[in-house]
Amino acid sequence: MEFQKDNSFFSGRLKSVSFAVKGAIKLITTEHSVMVQFFIGIIMTFVGFFMHITTTEWLFQILAIGLVMSVEGINTAVEKIADFIHPNFHERIGFIKDIAAGAVFFAALTAMAIGLIIYVPKFL
Repeated sequence: MEFQKDNSFFSGRLKSVSFAVKGAIKLITTEHSVMVQFFIGIIMTFVGFFMHITTTEWLFQILAIGLVMSVEGINTAVEKIADFIHPNFHERIGFIKDIAAGAVFFAALTAMAIGLIIYVPKFL
């Protein structure tokens, strides 16, 4: 079966959105690190409601959750591509995967900093 591009604006966008939703569901249901981050995002959402955070705090919290989930998705894609290209251990592939994991680390640190800025004053 050959891929055929949908040149219609609306049906093309609908197909793109359906592919994106399928990808998000696959990411959340198959990748353990994403499951953990998704669970933390849900918990922090409930905490935000419980602590009555402000609209601005919600914006930063949502941005932080989205940042971590997005970078986790990109990291997973990089790992899957690297494993497909070179299934056995290879030093260069390991280097690439480590860099992608480092990007997730930076996103997680950023999210933690945002969370501390939002929630520490509420407990003091």
